[in-house]
Amino acid sequence: MPLVSVICLCYNHARFLREALDSVLAQTYPNIEVVVVDDCSTDGSVSIIQEYLGRHPGIRFISTGHNRGNTTAFNMGWRASHGAYIIDFATDDVLLPERVALQVEAFEQLDQTYGVVYTDAVYINDASAAIGYHYKRSPSGQLDAYAPSGDVFADLVGKYIICPPTMMVRRSVFEDLNGYDESLAYEDFDFWVRSSRLYNYFYLDAVTTKRRVHTSSLSRGWYKPGSKLLASTVKVCRKAAALVQAESEGEALAQRLKYEARHAYLTGNFNEAAQFLDLLRQQGGMPVLYQFLQVLNKSKINLGFLRKVYHYLKY
Repeated sequence: MPLVSVICLCYNHARFLREALDSVLAQTYPNIEVVVVDDCSTDGSVSIIQEYLGRHPGIRFISTGHNRGNTTAFNMGWRASHGAYIIDFATDDVLLPERVALQVEAFEQLDQTYGVVYTDAVYINDASAAIGYHYKRSPSGQLDAYAPSGDVFADLVGKYIICPPTMMVRRSVFEDLNGYDESLAYEDFDFWVRSSRLYNYFYLDAVTTKRRVHTSSLSRGWYKPGSKLLASTVKVCRKAAALVQAESEGEALAQRLKYEARHAYLTGNFNEAAQFLDLLRQQGGMPVLYQFLQVLNKSKINLGFLRKVYHYLKY
C-alpha cells in the first residue's frame, strides 16, 4: 500500500484550519503522511497547529522561518516527505473522506507514464456552503464538460481546465521538475506546462475536494497593475513556447497569448501586454486585430472601460 504525503500549506488560515486538518485525518486510506508547512502566519494558525501536533504526534511540522510564498513553502514540504504520491493541499480547502483512496486506486491501474490524477471539485464559500462544481454537470449529475486524459499539454497550455487542489501527483514528477519554480508568484500553470510535457494526466470522474472561494483568493489580484502574478504568467508562456512540439500546441499557446494580451492591455498592464504580443508574433502570426492592439498598447491608450462594461453585462 503506497504512502501518500499530504503537504498542508498554511498562511493565515486559522478560520478554516481545523476543518482542513480534520478532513486529512478523516481519510479512509490508512497510509498517509501529513506534513504541515506554515509560511509564518500572523493570525494564530500556529497555535492551532500545535494543538493538533499534541493530539497527533505523527504530523510533521515545518515553519518557513519567514514568509516565502506558496512555491517555496511547498518545496520545503515535499522534499521533507517520503510518499510515492503527493497532494498539494491548501488549508482553507477540504478533502472528502474517500479522496486519497480513490486516487491511489486510479493510479495503481495506470502505468508509469501517468504522473497526475485529477478530479472534479465542489466550490464552497467562507461559511463552507456549496456554491457549485468546477465542471459543468447535467441535472442527473453526469459530466457535461471537457476533462481530458492522456497527453494534455496542448489543453493545459491553451486554457484553464483543471481545479488545482484536486491533483494527486506521482513523486517522480516533482523529482524530475525539481519541484515548483520558486521564482514565480504562483505554481499551477507552470507545473501544468512542465509536467504535461513529460507525463500523461488522468481525469477521475469523482468529486473529491471542496475548494474554498473567498475574497482574499490569490487570483483576484491577477490583473492589478504591477501584479507579480501576471509577470509570472509571462515567464511561463515563454517556457511553454520553448516546449511546443506540434502545430496544434502552437495554436493552443497562441490562444492563451491572445487572451492574456487582451486582459493585460485592458487592465493597464502595458509592459506585460507587449511581452505577450511579442510572443504571439514569434509563434508565427499576428492577426490584424492584435496588430491594432499592439499599436494601442505602445501608445498606452487606456480602453479599460470596455472590460468593465463586458463584466457588468456578463455578471
